[in-house]
Amino acid sequence: MGKKKRSLFLMALFTAFVLAACGGEQASVSDDEGIKVVTSFSILGDLAENVVGERGQVEYLVPIGEEPHEYETIPSDFQKVSDADVFYVNGFGLEEWLERLVQNVGDVPIITVSDGITPLPISDQDGEDPHAWLDVANVITYVENIRDDLTERDPDGAEEYAANADSFIAELEELHTWIHTEVESIDESKRAIVISENAFKYFGEQYGFDTVGIWELNSHEEGTHSQIAAVVDTIKEREIPAVFVETTVDKRYMETVANDAGVAIAGEVYTDAVGLEGSGAETYIKMMEHNVRTFVDGLNQ
Repeated sequence: MGKKKRSLFLMALFTAFVLAACGGEQASVSDDEGIKVVTSFSILGDLAENVVGERGQVEYLVPIGEEPHEYETIPSDFQKVSDADVFYVNGFGLEEWLERLVQNVGDVPIITVSDGITPLPISDQDGEDPHAWLDVANVITYVENIRDDLTERDPDGAEEYAANADSFIAELEELHTWIHTEVESIDESKRAIVISENAFKYFGEQYGFDTVGIWELNSHEEGTHSQIAAVVDTIKEREIPAVFVETTVDKRYMETVANDAGVAIAGEVYTDAVGLEGSGAETYIKMMEHNVRTFVDGLNQ
């Protein structure tokens, strides 16, 4: 089925779900199950779960391992969102395709949890880099925005949301300090993160790394010979000791870079999703700890 026909088919299914839902009662915060939150992808889901605590349920749409940039919604996603009290998205253009669909789901509010964060531009392109969550300081803003929205939506839970957020922010502040300490062990000349998608710009700006990608965003993925050659030249010129691969990106591009540059792939890092159960990166904090240890070990070779 062609892409256009597939989109029309999904929209037809979506319309059927909306019409079916019209006869039902809108979910409310007063339900026995508590507040119902849906987020666009797993990292936001983890942040929301830490604030919601026992007062409700949190689900996310994009399955772990799939790209939030390019995810195609399925009929059950429409039902999840239509049953929710609120839908949290990252913003900065990450979920434009998703928002266009979800805006038609009843009166479910769509809240951008990155509000207040200054976006970094996409190099040589119009648009904003969406990966603000890879800077822990930014994630504290995400958590505060989620807390404030939940408090307004469910005033009876204000004290619980505040306590949960305070506890989580304390953990994030500890993580933030730990990262600054850990990266000090890497020689400044070696502080460069080379991956397929240039997703670590916020991380690099905060923690003192240059970042290099074959392309800027997975939604603009190319991986041309000239792009790969440019990255190989950078690695050789700067004598960067290792490169990395992402859990949600085809590894073949970076394998070509590593082979051509004569360097090792030092490990796998998480950018657009937390890890699967048993990965050791099942939460945002564990994911970031894994990434930092991988960078430190790889760049200290």
